[in-house]
Amino acid sequence: MTYKVTLLPGDGIGPEVTEAARRVLEATGVAFEWEVAQVGAGVMAQYGTPLPEEALQSIRRNKIALKGPVTTPIGTGFRSVNVALRKELGLYACLRPCKTYPGVPSLYKDVDIVVVRENIEDLYAGIEFERGTAETTGIIKYINEAKKSKIGSDAGISIKVISETNSRRIVKYAFDYARKYQRTKVTAVHKANIMKFSDGLFLATARKVAKEYPDIPFEDRLVDNLAMQLVKNPQEYDVLVLPNLYGDIISDLCAGLVGGLGMAPGANIGEGVAVFEPTHGSAPKYAGQNKVNPMALMLSGVLMLRHLGEGTAADRLERAIAAVVAEGRNVTYDMKPPGKEAAAVGTKQVADAVIAKLA
Repeated sequence: MTYKVTLLPGDGIGPEVTEAARRVLEATGVAFEWEVAQVGAGVMAQYGTPLPEEALQSIRRNKIALKGPVTTPIGTGFRSVNVALRKELGLYACLRPCKTYPGVPSLYKDVDIVVVRENIEDLYAGIEFERGTAETTGIIKYINEAKKSKIGSDAGISIKVISETNSRRIVKYAFDYARKYQRTKVTAVHKANIMKFSDGLFLATARKVAKEYPDIPFEDRLVDNLAMQLVKNPQEYDVLVLPNLYGDIISDLCAGLVGGLGMAPGANIGEGVAVFEPTHGSAPKYAGQNKVNPMALMLSGVLMLRHLGEGTAADRLERAIAAVVAEGRNVTYDMKPPGKEAAAVGTKQVADAVIAKLA
């Protein structure tokens, strides 16, 4: 079977890491037909937007995409290509596994955490009101009168939106994932002691959903307490399910536990459509230098293979990546011990090494 996949190289370091990931995916023996589409700062002049409709149509048509990082142009009024993609395609679940591999420079061992982040609402819904506008002045006046608050006239306003529908959907996704991959526990993360009507709703919904999965242990943690617990003893956690903002922050924290964003894959999942991408950004200052670590996007490719039902190929690719990391010879500068960076190899050479392990 040949899988038709939209390939979005992105910009900055995107084309380099995307090419490396494409090569190792093809080396697994799984057949792909790549439909290349362009997004990011590099297409602004041609399309007037970093997210052309052609790219969206390609993903909708193929139902699956592999995406490199992109730069969102500053001062254009466009908030984020990544956020826009999630909203346009209904990619409600952000999956970010964080796992230690022997050989990765890290203070921790045996960490294997999966962050499941709600992707659509919370503060990232983008409902904001600019300081000083008539609309904002009216909102401040209403809040001050209705809630007896004392918001100053020079404030900007952002609305935090948490719904029962979307909370239930993301928590069910976390439990279904835990059951499918035989994970040991689901932890809901919140700040319900302070935000009782938003985070409180998320927590109440999570507790209801947990009763539908009696075979999977469930607990909840305040987000600030969780951050401390992750630093002290990350091995205590397995699947974390979080609202959008907390999920963004905690996934970066978890990436730090396992060696950094160079080993942090990601997937954005919707109803019948999925986009796979690294957690890291486009790092334009390194573009074209054959320097950066492509393993986050390679590991995102592992997630894509599993999504396609190619579990054997996914396991082979993950083992090949792990073997290259464990040997420590053909890795980029960020994977070398302090003082050994000069012995690092480039992006292409990492791909070569992984392909050799797949042979």
